[in-house]
Order: sequence, then structure tokens, then C-alpha cells
Amino acid sequence: MLPPVLTLLLLLGCLAAGSGTLSQDESQPTTSDETVVAGGTVVLTCKVEDPDDSSLQWSNPAQQTLYFGEKRALRDNRIQLVNSTPKELAISISNVVLADEGEYTCSIFTMPVRTAKALVTVLGIPQNPQIFGYELPIRETETAQLICRSSGSKPAAHLRWKKGNKELQGGALEVTEDSNGKTFTVTSRVEFTVTKEDNDVEVTCTVDHESLQNSERSTSQKLQVYFKPTATIEPDPPYPREGEELRLQCEAQGNPIPQDFLWTKEGSDVPLQINTNRVLTLPFLNKSDSGTYICMATSIMGSVVVRYNLDINDASPMSSSSGTYHALIGGVVAVIVFLLLSLLIFLAHYLIRHKGTYLTHEAKGSDDAPDADTAIINAEGGQASGDDKKEYFI
Repeated sequence: MLPPVLTLLLLLGCLAAGSGTLSQDESQPTTSDETVVAGGTVVLTCKVEDPDDSSLQWSNPAQQTLYFGEKRALRDNRIQLVNSTPKELAISISNVVLADEGEYTCSIFTMPVRTAKALVTVLGIPQNPQIFGYELPIRETETAQLICRSSGSKPAAHLRWKKGNKELQGGALEVTEDSNGKTFTVTSRVEFTVTKEDNDVEVTCTVDHESLQNSERSTSQKLQVYFKPTATIEPDPPYPREGEELRLQCEAQGNPIPQDFLWTKEGSDVPLQINTNRVLTLPFLNKSDSGTYICMATSIMGSVVVRYNLDINDASPMSSSSGTYHALIGGVVAVIVFLLLSLLIFLAHYLIRHKGTYLTHEAKGSDDAPDADTAIINAEGGQASGDDKKEYFI
């Protein structure tokens, strides 16, 4: 068993050692890593529980002192004091550039000197993307090959494609380092077969990057697609008659829009009209104008042929809508005739069922009387006994 004096000395030594360890931990400064977008502002904060009557100091990655306590050490107006107390030293750096990236050191000059590191990461903002490789225009069924490129991102950005509202799958992303050795250029390629439905549709390339903070940068390229023409013939009036003027208009669509029109009549080798006029005029229709009229519209993408049948004998062009119209009129007339006949039959039947009689009295013997007075006298005597003559009416 140890003597009491020796035991007391051991206890005092343990207490002193524990107190020294606690004091050492409380004098250790603390910092935190920071991420900032180029052009933004970063705040560096250093804290200590027990400053031990010493001042805090901030140094840059080149070990240049920025602030010692509240005293500025480096002449850089971008660096400002935010807060200075015995237990905290906070500074700010505005208009951050890529060169500001690195480890910043907070020091407290105790015995020994204690330090803490703060890593500042600067994000490079990508430039607006650009689209290359597009040549105006693209013919339908051909393959469009587009390239999108954006520089200045750190870390490397991501690119994505859309055609209209539909996502396009691009090729593998190409990443190259910029000449400054800090930022990157990214490139993406996309290929697809175009159709006439792609005409005037926008293809968009968008760059995504954490420095954009939920916003995006994009650029668009509108497609121009050449495709074969289509056409229809529109008559004016819709139902021409003999003696009227008829205008046949060849309505053509396509890209480019056809500018050359050839009018012919089926069975004739002589063209009716060859020029850029899409309208064929027949000034005074007669039966000899009946037939099939042909319009051929031509563009650099090809030609299209459409026909129009005209039959003056029927006083209208052959069409299902005209036949339906005439059938409807005939049906209405038939119904009206049926109703009239039914009404006449009903009236005749009614009059037969209500047939009547009436009596007429003629003076008997008046035919043999020599004069009017004698006829009256004879009639008075024979009226009562004379036969009644009946007349019927219906």
C-alpha cells in the first residue's frame, strides 16, 4: 500500500493532466468548407472556445495573411471584415474568381500554435451552349447531325437534347480541359432522320450545372425541312352550270411551295396553260368543256398531279355531294305530292258520305197554256196533285 503522501501527489498529477487536455481542446479553432459560384461572395468563419488571450488570423492558400484580428493585412478591397471578437473571426470575399479556390488557414498563436483548414471550392459557370453542324435546309428522309458545345464549366457540365417536346438521346459526352487548366468544355452530338412533320420544329440543347442554381441555359435551332408537294383543285363556283364562268384553283402545299403549274385536259396533247398562275379560267361554260382537267404542280422536290371531273350535261361536276342534294330534293317533292293526293281523296270521300236531295215544283200544264195568266191558273189547280220532280246534288 502506498503512503498517503504519495497517493495525494498522484491524484494531483492526474487532475493537472486532465485540466491541460481540456484547455488544449478548447483552444483549437474550428472552420467549415465552403462552395461558391464564380462571381459570388463567400464568408469564412473561424471560432475558438478558449482564445487564451491570443488573436485569430486568416491566411489565403498562398499563406498571405488576410486579417489578424480586426486588422487588415492584405490590400484587396474584395476582402472585408464581417466580425471580430476574441472567440470569432469572420471575413468575406466578394466577386470570387477561380483563382480564389484553395485551402484557407485559420490560426491562433498559443503555445503551440493551433490551426484549422477551410477548403473553398469555386464553381465555374458554363457558357451558353452553341449548336453547330446544321445546314439549311434538310430534305425529308435525310439524317440531321447536330453538335452542341459549352465551355467554362467547373466541374464539367451536362448537355441534353430536345426536339419539340420530345427528348433526344445524344451520344457520349466529350469533356476537354480549357486552356486555364481549371474549367472544362463539354460537347454532345445527336443524329436523327427528319420528316416533313419536323419542318419549323425547334431542336434545343440545354446545359445543366450546379452553379446555375435550378435555372438552365439553352439554345435552339429551328429546322427547315424540304418535302414533296401535295395539291387539290378548288372550283369556283362549287357547282358550275352551262353559261357560267368557272375558275379552277390548284391549291399546292410543300416546302418549298410549288411555283410552276401546268394545266391540261385529259385526251388533249395541247397544254391549256403553262406558267406560274395556279388558276385556270373557263369564261363561258358549254357542254364541250366537259371532261377531266389536270393540274401538275412542280417544285425542286418533285411534282404532284391532281384531277377535276367536270360534266356540264348534269349542270354540275360529278360529285357524290351533288347527287345527294338532288336525291333530297326529289324526296321532298314526292312527299308533298303524296300529301296532296291524300287530301283530295279524303275530300271526295267526305262529300260522297254527305250527299243531299231537294224538291222543285213546276206548274203542271204550263207548257200547254196559251199565256202566262192561264199557266198560273192551271198551276194553282194542279200543284197539289202534280208529281214531284227530284234533283240530286253531290
